[in-house]
Amino acid sequence: MKVKELQTEVSKALENAMTYTDFKELVVDSFEEGRVTGHTQSEDLLNYTQLNLKRIKRWDKTLKVDEALADKVAAFQKKVFWIVVAEGWCGDVAHSLPAINKLAELNENIELKIVLRDDNSFFIDHFLTNGARSIPKLVMVDQKSLEVLGVWGERPAPAKKLITDYKAAHGQVDATVKEELQRWYNKDKGKTVMKELSLLLA
Repeated sequence: MKVKELQTEVSKALENAMTYTDFKELVVDSFEEGRVTGHTQSEDLLNYTQLNLKRIKRWDKTLKVDEALADKVAAFQKKVFWIVVAEGWCGDVAHSLPAINKLAELNENIELKIVLRDDNSFFIDHFLTNGARSIPKLVMVDQKSLEVLGVWGERPAPAKKLITDYKAAHGQVDATVKEELQRWYNKDKGKTVMKELSLLLA
């Protein structure tokens, strides 16, 4: 796709974007009405959403940013959007989005914007992972030119490797490896997400 066409798609996504607070409120309001964000509704997705609301609340309270990393983020001077494609039922979103928000809060030059995957397929389809609309996906965009400067997602590298290795050995992603992934996130405490995101700011 030509650069100008992609910039148009970025602009359309920004029109649909919301703040981190608004995203959390939308997920809560939808859940209380017996719905989930996105175009697919199911009991499983409702259960995942309930669990993710607890995770997000916990991470918002407990995540800490390393001092050296915080200094690096605070020193970044280019004005950018961090557009994150997400849905409330996604476990990887629940673990990573609070860490993304913690970093964005450190620098007023970084404006966090969140768009729902299913409502913005025209956008996520430019940033597929092995052909799939995997989330969360963070797209860093220059605020003036709307040029895409970098992309991150859908998981930190060690978490990706955990899933890839298990799938290669067992042929599928099942409940066992999903539990392993949750343990990894809980042990890592957002540190790898933050470190990888800081590389976008070099």
